Amino acid sequence: MTKAVFLLAFLSFFLNLPLGKWRSRYRKFTLPWWLLIHASIPVLIPLRYYLQTPIYTIPLFILLAVLAQYLGARNDMTKMRE
Repeated sequence: MTKAVFLLAFLSFFLNLPLGKWRSRYRKFTLPWWLLIHASIPVLIPLRYYLQTPIYTIPLFILLAVLAQYLGARNDMTKMRE
């Protein structure tokens, strides 16, 4: 894999960690909740085009974004319980 794929994978994960944390503070399916889920897309898609990453890497970026959202929310919930 190229450096561009690693960069986008890194960004996909680490941009979504705090977004998942913030998302967990809102009720499901509200506007802020929806916006926080999709907030990284305007950053990642243009970067993907600019860096010309292969189309078959898109599932990797989506997987990392979803995983980061989940871990960010889970980390926030753990801190809220303490």
